[in-house]
Amino acid sequence: MTRRDDDQTIHIEAEGRTLASAEVHPTDEPGVVHSDMHVESGHVPGGTGTRLVDAVLEHPQVDEADRLLATMPLGDTEMIDRVREKCDDVQARAAGATKLVRARLEHRD
Repeated sequence: MTRRDDDQTIHIEAEGRTLASAEVHPTDEPGVVHSDMHVESGHVPGGTGTRLVDAVLEHPQVDEADRLLATMPLGDTEMIDRVREKCDDVQARAAGATKLVRARLEHRD
């Protein structure tokens, strides 16, 4: 996993190829952060979506938030399953080719 200079972009890479990426941004709503998650087309190793979700959830802006709003590919079950494993009160709905996900973040001390 790498983060770009602006610390807003997360990339999951293998052998010099970007497999997945996510942007992390604060919202106008206090305690809520937004992430756009994307997995590259074509064959990617199993677990790529899980690694991306984990990286997003470990991002400092997400760690400080109470809720996550995320967009991810509609057909990607690996990513939504990981969000359900790691977060509470997960709600998802389709919006075209995208899935909109809202989750309450678990903060463990």
